Amino acid sequence: MKKQTRRKFAPAFKAKVALEAVKNQQTLAELAKKFEVNPIMISRWKAEFLANMGAIFEGSGKAADEPDIDTQELYAQIGQLKVENEFLKKSFKKLGG
Repeated sequence: MKKQTRRKFAPAFKAKVALEAVKNQQTLAELAKKFEVNPIMISRWKAEFLANMGAIFEGSGKAADEPDIDTQELYAQIGQLKVENEFLKKSFKKLGG
């Protein structure tokens, strides 16, 4: 007898199946046959999906944590511009402006 290994599912697949289950357009048995997954797993994924839906709209998402532009680089550029601005102000005053 061959030992059967557990199947692992990607989070995207779980979300897709759970969303189909939430829609209630098909029974769990139909979804289980369609996606080749045990109906109990679909029920668990659906419950987990419904329990964690609110987390999507929380302010601590990836977009807030990882800005597209490097902030250190921007701060360095601001510092350089301040130095140049001060230099130009002093030079302008010396010229009689």
